[in-house]
Amino acid sequence: MLKSASIGKNARQLRRKRHVRCRIALNCNVPRLSVNRTCKHISAQVICDKTGRTLATATTTAKALADQMSGKTKTERSAVIGAEIARKAKEAGVDQVVFDRGHSKYHGRVKALADAAREGGLKF
Repeated sequence: MLKSASIGKNARQLRRKRHVRCRIALNCNVPRLSVNRTCKHISAQVICDKTGRTLATATTTAKALADQMSGKTKTERSAVIGAEIARKAKEAGVDQVVFDRGHSKYHGRVKALADAAREGGLKF
């Protein structure tokens, strides 16, 4: 039996998440853009790890964005969230962030969110 097959899905996700967080810890002076992806929704937060505060947040479940979300695919919704988190972060005075994808791989919805946040003016 292959070693990777014997390790469970949750253990692989935890290992990937710890690897990403370890790399982010090197840039602790900059707030991080944390992305959480589920089967239906995606959410993003700009977090200052020094103070432990959330500076900006955006999610597909927000009622304020319901009209923008209707009739779009999940990838298109992720792009809307990326643009919204960039706007809110700029309002909070954040220009540069470190991207924290968690255990998610950098493609599809996570990549669409990151690209939209870059277009919105965030640097990472």
